[in-house]
Amino acid sequence: MDIFRTLDITASGLAGQRARMDAITDNLANSETVTTAKGGPYRRKVVVLQSDGNFRDAMQAGGASGGVKVAGVVEMQDEPRRTYLPGHPHADADGFVSFPNVSPLVEMVDMLATTRAYEANATAFQATKSMATKLLELLR
Repeated sequence: MDIFRTLDITASGLAGQRARMDAITDNLANSETVTTAKGGPYRRKVVVLQSDGNFRDAMQAGGASGGVKVAGVVEMQDEPRRTYLPGHPHADADGFVSFPNVSPLVEMVDMLATTRAYEANATAFQATKSMATKLLELLR
């Protein structure tokens, strides 16, 4: 397998996990935002990652195909969490305020999983870089 291709694949994994982390931090920062420019409460964002190539082509080529790419960022369409706060400036006629359906617990678990995946990609990148360095030393 081409060592530079391996570096490209792990770099794409790093970029994908970075995009996921950005979405998670947006979700946590806006977990109490009841009004957005679009109107209504903030909607939770989820990054969709997609394979950058397909398995059949990779098997025919005899190596890795291409890592991952960010296919898009999707706003979840979950119902907002309604809380009875009659004195709140954004309360409706019944006294309820619609808050984003963002769970800090879910976001923290996603953040932990994203951090671990990022670390795994960084470790693979470093190992590949180390192998390339050793190869160059052998060829001297």
